[in-house]
Amino acid sequence: MAGNTGALALLDRFGIGSFSLLDPPVDQWLQGMAAIPPLFHIVRKQNHGGCAAWRSDISRHRPVRLIIAEAVTRCTFLSLAIAGFLLPATGHATEADLLQRIDKMGLELEQLKAQLKQMQEDKARESKAKEQPTQTLPPPAYTAAPAPGDAQTSVFGYGEINYNRPRRNTAQAQADVRRAVIGIGHRFNEKTEFISEFEWEHAIASATDRGEAAVEQLYISHHLTDSLDVKAGLFLIPLGILNERHEPPTFYGVERNFVETAIIPSTLREIGVGLRGTTADFLQWDVGVTTGPDLSKWDAASADGRESPLGSIHQEGQLAKAKDFQLYGAVNYRGIPGFLAGGGLTTGKIGQGQPGFAANNARATLWDLHTNWKPGSWDLTALYARGSLSNTADFNLTVAGQPTPIPKEFWGWYTQAAYRMWSQGDYSFSPFVRYERFNTAAKYEALPAGLGIDPAPTESVTTVGANFKVHPNVVFKADYQKFKVDDTRDRFDLGIGFLF
Repeated sequence: MAGNTGALALLDRFGIGSFSLLDPPVDQWLQGMAAIPPLFHIVRKQNHGGCAAWRSDISRHRPVRLIIAEAVTRCTFLSLAIAGFLLPATGHATEADLLQRIDKMGLELEQLKAQLKQMQEDKARESKAKEQPTQTLPPPAYTAAPAPGDAQTSVFGYGEINYNRPRRNTAQAQADVRRAVIGIGHRFNEKTEFISEFEWEHAIASATDRGEAAVEQLYISHHLTDSLDVKAGLFLIPLGILNERHEPPTFYGVERNFVETAIIPSTLREIGVGLRGTTADFLQWDVGVTTGPDLSKWDAASADGRESPLGSIHQEGQLAKAKDFQLYGAVNYRGIPGFLAGGGLTTGKIGQGQPGFAANNARATLWDLHTNWKPGSWDLTALYARGSLSNTADFNLTVAGQPTPIPKEFWGWYTQAAYRMWSQGDYSFSPFVRYERFNTAAKYEALPAGLGIDPAPTESVTTVGANFKVHPNVVFKADYQKFKVDDTRDRFDLGIGFLF
């Protein structure tokens, strides 16, 4: 009976007492085991209510496949226990051998249980992911995709905090919450959505502070066909690379480049209506009509117009004068993975018909060509932009002697190369170098002798730095900028940026 005693201990050790199969087959089997009283006694006793317990488990909604797995597992151990009665009698194995084998099988069982648990967790995560809408980065900033007929609201945003330290005058070093942007999007159904962005610059906005609060975007987009959308409201004009995509993790350097700040005044936005479409040849095109700049806002005594001619007179949806409108168009090709090439144009009268204004026939035109290529770990970019303000001679006569007359032409270009030197998981380190040339007052319209205006010198800026990402949407930046004409502006920059 020593073998029987050891086997019964094994039954207790592995919890066989609750094992269950269908009652009739078990009863028949137990009757056939009458020659082994200890085993009959234990198993018969522990089988009472076996099917009832199983049915109770089912009534409690236990997964049937788990119940079957449990039954099979316990039957396996029962078989091993039965072998424990027989092997000592035949001398083929000792109780210690059997224990060792069962321990090994117990380890394998635990491994199988762990694998099953992992599979269940993976399946749960997949199911949860399918229930949640996907979201991509702007533009448009909000692109949730709920099931047809379902409404859904989303919150997104970005921000940056910068530190600038001039090389020659460290007393002017400053840290600044450059901007914080919160967006709210709402999709009414699979065709219509609302998109908005609200921006705060320099931390505090009040009548006595330099900060600013603004609505950056506020529009409705409607999906007409699989390849055509229409939008209406306050939105970004599709020019350059940064104007529509300017979140800190998406560009290199602490500050935005000068060409897409001074020549293309990112973020250039107006109220209007636009169409965006795609073709089978991987072309994306945009056309639209919007409000335009208001030249009557030009302040010849201020330096704002010298810093950015169009940036000083765009209206941004703030009580915008709307006698004159702007037309815009853009084309971008994305048919090669990692490659972009395109350009854009906006033009229109900007005098706004103001009584007594000397330049009501003035026209603004701005265009650009750009390309970006990402072969392997490289990120290569080039852009050229040029603008003009025509029919401004009469206005400049009225402000003769002021420091900032209206320029006829302004332009700029830059090239940039970045290389992802190291990456591991979400982390990456990418040094870059950028060279740019720009002139915000390259030419003026002809004036009478003695009143002519000399063009401004062309500035050149070299920027060397690196972006370190701890997540694709969280970046730490550092760079050094060298100015050729005005070297008092040479500076060292640090920055933190994020988007979500």
